Amino acid sequence: MMKNINQATTALIVVDVQNGFITGNLAVNNAERVVPIINQLAKQFEHVVMTQDYHPANHISFASNHADKQPFDTIVLKYGEQILWPDHCIQGTDDANFHPDLDIPHAQLIIRKGHHWQVDSYSGFVEADGTMTGLDGYLKQRGIDTVYVVGIATDFCVAWTAMDAANLGYHCTVLMDATAAIDQDGSLQAAIDDMQAMGVVLDFSKFAQDYALVKALREKA
Repeated sequence: MMKNINQATTALIVVDVQNGFITGNLAVNNAERVVPIINQLAKQFEHVVMTQDYHPANHISFASNHADKQPFDTIVLKYGEQILWPDHCIQGTDDANFHPDLDIPHAQLIIRKGHHWQVDSYSGFVEADGTMTGLDGYLKQRGIDTVYVVGIATDFCVAWTAMDAANLGYHCTVLMDATAAIDQDGSLQAAIDDMQAMGVVLDFSKFAQDYALVKALREKA
């Protein structure tokens, strides 16, 4: 259980807990197990915001939109290197919807990422070309100086959100047991190293041990 949270100055950021990353076109191994953990953690925070990958079908990060390219190839765009992904979380599709078991009715804000066709966005704070999403302003207007980050995927959208939070001056902790990683070609360890270098705290507590619901889910799997 979380302890000593200053509710007035602390927020939980729930990253991309969507069908596309759990059962859909870019499903992450064991991602479904984090949903009940996140539900329980969220009950301990008054301030909760969520991010949502929300791409147009012609998005520049989709391998299908580039001739002779395959998922996980890389290209160079104006803002730097871009990994190409399978089509995922397309606007208006079930793949883009939040997972049906995600239950956070008191979440106050949803930040949609990657909704411009020509720019990808892993971070909930800053798009790949440097454009601010509005999350930083929202949190600072409310006096938030500490954030906890959970969700999918640990080594991409969670990590980038956490690193940008630290760079913007927030005290940031990633609750690792409430995340799931793609771990492509060592990407998880690289993300861990990068987050720690930025001053992000990585909490490896096993929150799942506290929740009978998660135990039941694991036994059913």
